[in-house]
Amino acid sequence: MISIITITYNAARWLERTMLSVLAQTCNDYEYIIVDGKSTDGTIDIVKRLEPQFEGRLSWCSEPDKGLYDAMNKGIARAKGDFLWFVNAGDEIYEPDTLAHIVAATTADTDIIYGKACIVNAKGIKVSEHHKATPPDLQRKHFLNGLVVSHQAILVRRSIAEEYNTKYRICADYDWCIRAVSESRKNVYLDEYVCKFLTEGLSSKQRKRAWKERFHIMREHFGLCQTLWMHLLFVFKYPFSIKY
Repeated sequence: MISIITITYNAARWLERTMLSVLAQTCNDYEYIIVDGKSTDGTIDIVKRLEPQFEGRLSWCSEPDKGLYDAMNKGIARAKGDFLWFVNAGDEIYEPDTLAHIVAATTADTDIIYGKACIVNAKGIKVSEHHKATPPDLQRKHFLNGLVVSHQAILVRRSIAEEYNTKYRICADYDWCIRAVSESRKNVYLDEYVCKFLTEGLSSKQRKRAWKERFHIMREHFGLCQTLWMHLLFVFKYPFSIKY
């Protein structure tokens, strides 16, 4: 069973599209968990309205948290499925048969299954493909190039999934994925879109903080020399990269 987890806070504008993409799945081998940060904008009204359609597969909570990754840790704690899949408010499962494809591709020794993410804007229009060079043979070393797999496009076996490190406010998913891949026995690649990832971009202030966090994460996992070398390459590549 797949534990699909949605983190939300004051996301009444976005949440329904996410929930409907879960409801549309032809495969029902999932539980759906919504962790809300005590929204005040009608988000929970949407949850309550759609809850009966999940026929008991939806559980949710609405309470204050200490940020995104604290909420994600709450989702992990509530999960009972074999795999964790974070599809947050505004994101969508790509097609109605996507979950069926994921389940069919999973074997007993699979610890991670991942695919491609289609990045969309607020109108749902595709603006980019996340990391067109997503490696079909995902290994720990690939993360020297950053988060080469969209966080919304990777499912991790719950038994190897640790909590997110909440000292990171923007890039804890990068750290989490590295740790998961380091523990994984087998990674399965689906050469297809598995999600639509809503992006509204990072502010310049957030982008600077993200660079700092990513530097510390890389240094922790790969050492200072490799980290400095890769950041030197990033500096040269950054002006020519797509900023999503």
